[in-house]
Amino acid sequence: MATAELPPVMTAPGLLWNETAGLLLGPSGMGQWFGIMGNYLFVKTSLVMLETIANIGILYFAFIVGLEMDLSVIRKNGKKGLLFAISVAQYTLFFAFFVVRPGIAWLATRSTPEDESFSNFTTSTILAGVMILGFITDCIGVHPTFGAFVLGLFFPPGPLAVSLVERLKDFITGFLLPLFFVISGFKTNVSKIKGASTWVTIIFASILSSAGKVAGTVLVALFLKMPFQEGVALGLLMNSKGVVELLGLNHGKDQKVIDDTAYAIMVVTCIFMNAIIMPIVVKIYRPARKFVPYKRRTVQKTKTDAELRILTCIHTPRNAPTIISLLEASHPTRKSPISVVLLHLVELTGHASATLIVHNPHKSERQAINRMEVQSDHIINAFETFEQHTSCVSVQSLTSISPYSTMHEEICNLAEDKRVAFIIVPFHKQPTVDGGMESANPKIRMLNQNVLANAPCSVGILVDRGLNCSKRLAASQVSHNIAVLFFGGADDREALSYAVRMSEHPGNTLNVIRFLPGPHAVKPTIEPNQDFNDQGVLTLQIVKEKQLDDDYIKEFRMMKANDESFSYIEKVVNNGEETVSAIRSVDNIHDLFVVGRREGTISPLTAGLNEWSECPELGVIGDLLASADFAAAVSVLVVQQYVGAGPNDEGIGTPDNSSQQQEEQCIMDSVRH
Repeated sequence: MATAELPPVMTAPGLLWNETAGLLLGPSGMGQWFGIMGNYLFVKTSLVMLETIANIGILYFAFIVGLEMDLSVIRKNGKKGLLFAISVAQYTLFFAFFVVRPGIAWLATRSTPEDESFSNFTTSTILAGVMILGFITDCIGVHPTFGAFVLGLFFPPGPLAVSLVERLKDFITGFLLPLFFVISGFKTNVSKIKGASTWVTIIFASILSSAGKVAGTVLVALFLKMPFQEGVALGLLMNSKGVVELLGLNHGKDQKVIDDTAYAIMVVTCIFMNAIIMPIVVKIYRPARKFVPYKRRTVQKTKTDAELRILTCIHTPRNAPTIISLLEASHPTRKSPISVVLLHLVELTGHASATLIVHNPHKSERQAINRMEVQSDHIINAFETFEQHTSCVSVQSLTSISPYSTMHEEICNLAEDKRVAFIIVPFHKQPTVDGGMESANPKIRMLNQNVLANAPCSVGILVDRGLNCSKRLAASQVSHNIAVLFFGGADDREALSYAVRMSEHPGNTLNVIRFLPGPHAVKPTIEPNQDFNDQGVLTLQIVKEKQLDDDYIKEFRMMKANDESFSYIEKVVNNGEETVSAIRSVDNIHDLFVVGRREGTISPLTAGLNEWSECPELGVIGDLLASADFAAAVSVLVVQQYVGAGPNDEGIGTPDNSSQQQEEQCIMDSVRH
């Protein structure tokens, strides 16, 4: 995503820049223009040492590539190709699979500590094994990188593999691998390419060969009903040159198979192809997720006699009890069951790509091999127990392994695929023993902000302050005193919708506290630089929201008229200070507050409170309730209603277009007069 904002040339791979640096330092640049200085800076003995280090880097890079490769893809597809590949290098593969792999597995089980950090001896033994296997393959006439790659390919999965990638990858890809590219460029002498006709031939041959690959790929893509742009992008990527091509060129030059002129032509071709391919791909390929039409994207929009679909996100087993308590209090019934999609979020470390694991509820018992699997088992078992002991609840468990920077995409895509109406994510702070709040992981806060900005449905951030410790009336029935702080707006209506559903639970009580502006409250005003029409739009918006609030409050009060577990209170306040005082008067008699986020809403009732806000993703009221100034025993659910409009989205709480336009016109006329 970040590269899309860069100039096209800046999106080219690192190989291009490192090769160019080698050209400038070598005989094509510095050596040609400043021959004496170049010979002084890069003597032959130092070049031999640098080239040796670069080759070691390539050896370990091949090991890392094999270590990160997922063999499950080969097991599912391409079995014939696998048989052909094994027949070519059967001895090395059999040695790695039947001798090296069991040995490493034994070493890993003998040296696995509780914290999954391995000793330097274990790491050094593995690294020495890479060198030894590379030496063996070199002795039998195969390039050393093949042995290193095979060792990584058949390395047993587990914490040892993850630890090796975390320790080695940055150093190898950030220092040793660029050194190999620089050395390759340094050995290139562009002056060997004589005449302008040769350069024209290089460019023409490069474009012609690329066009053939692109055309063939596009035809296959169209045959498979893939988008045309994806076919072009795939064809261009097949023309890109990388480590394997340069490795072959260097090996051919060392074996005197190709001369300096051919080597220079091929290296220049690699640089030219990489320089033009990646910017073109960035320009033409814009992956866009297809909109999945479904109407029930909010709790308010979900009918009372329909299934409520909820996506719950869990980071650690510590998040599970509170969210389970919230789901249990949400009152699933035969008339309105709850479908829970459980998503265990794991940060991507030491894997080639993001992974989404779908867990089988009827899986056979197996032993977890690392901390992530142990945590997943604990979380899944907790939700499966909840499903077994709670009627009208279904749970589907998944694990998402991805970086925090893109984890929100996994959440949003899954929510849309499952047609979810409500996403629940845990707050990034957790309660401490002394009653305070500490940040569990700052990256979780960024994730929550991204989910709020991109979610295809309503979102709730759950601030845990011991909701799972609430008293129980029976073995499977909890008791919660729930309060809704209603200031008005779409988010508050969504919060009230979810709270009303919770109030149907026989053990819950619901208190709705509506805050209304008093006679001394400051009226919403426009800025001096805004024109007259903005005042009309502002007034129109206020009147519309007020009407929607009144209608919804009236509707649910009629529905709860004979319910003794429900109470409705109106509090008149004039400013933020009075609002805080009113909230303090009720915070010690509840164990859960449900509030709207109300992002971007300007209200005189909360004026000045946003200046002290530490977590804007909770909104003004949510941040206030989550602060240390309020009772530590009160959990908070901050709700944001989905307000987007898709092709088949009817809208939320809005009248039909004709009546809505007439109402807006009447209000605008009254404003002008």
